[in-house]
Amino acid sequence: MESAEAPFRRIVAGKTIGRAQRRHRKILRDTIHGITKPTIRRLARRGGVKRISATIYDETRKAMKQYLEEIIRDAVTYVEHRNAKTVTVHDILHSLHRRGRTLYGFDPVTMTVPKSREDQDFQRRQRSRRPLYRADRITLDTR
Repeated sequence: MESAEAPFRRIVAGKTIGRAQRRHRKILRDTIHGITKPTIRRLARRGGVKRISATIYDETRKAMKQYLEEIIRDAVTYVEHRNAKTVTVHDILHSLHRRGRTLYGFDPVTMTVPKSREDQDFQRRQRSRRPLYRADRITLDTR
């Protein structure tokens, strides 16, 4: 028998019967505000800006959000065309290339693995050695 006062039904063996307690859901807010004022200042300094107006920060966030939405929209189109569920690096690279912002260095074929310190030292020594003259390369057979 269920009473009208109990809004939730009992739980049996890990399964819920009817309406059970709902999980806590995080309230989504606009994450573009994670791009903080100092971050925008650093980007502007890198671009050579000396003074920044107070209204620039919100305008910069809007421009960045719009640009990212366009790129992600194109990347999702590529993912849907492949009948996949995961956005890969190549989807982002193709969408950037489509927008005229080709980004190099993420292709697995051309990607270089960081070399160890010993390999770097060996290559440095090889480059610093004086080139061999023709006379040094000639070997004489004394048979």
